[in-house]
Amino acid sequence: MRRLLDKAYLYSAGLAALSILAICLLVSAQVCLNILARLGGPDLSFTIPSYADFSGYLLASASFLALAHTLRHGTHIRVNLVISRLSERPRWVLECVTLAVATLTSFYATWFAALMTMESWQYGDKSTGIVAISIWMPQSVMVAGLALLGVAFLDTLIESLRAGRSVIVDHTVE
Repeated sequence: MRRLLDKAYLYSAGLAALSILAICLLVSAQVCLNILARLGGPDLSFTIPSYADFSGYLLASASFLALAHTLRHGTHIRVNLVISRLSERPRWVLECVTLAVATLTSFYATWFAALMTMESWQYGDKSTGIVAISIWMPQSVMVAGLALLGVAFLDTLIESLRAGRSVIVDHTVE
């Protein structure tokens, strides 16, 4: 089970990275087209339809798909003002309580995001850009990222309870 979860976190992060790469390629292509229009005049003026909309969807995808991986690798931004002053045992208890609350919160958010996505699908909601796409598609990626985050919180909580100590290594401060 450990290997399966770690692969899920890794693949999700890979998809997030590909989303960022796609944003870079899409915006760079539009910048090149803008330069071409400047140099060549109105006859060479082209636009990638809805490139800003697609970039926004890709950014949301990247953000939500990266959450579980960053949690499991201790690279989330954490405010350590309180826990850095605690000894090991109180720090572990506080972290377990925090992980439990975060697990419940993320699954709660997943539930309501899934309801919103199903509603968008039922009503046939479309984007308002030049290229109208069904809104449930980018929303479903958000739901998947939130669900995987909930699993990662639960996974981390169980691992921490089994170990009897904090298992999150903070890599943000070195």
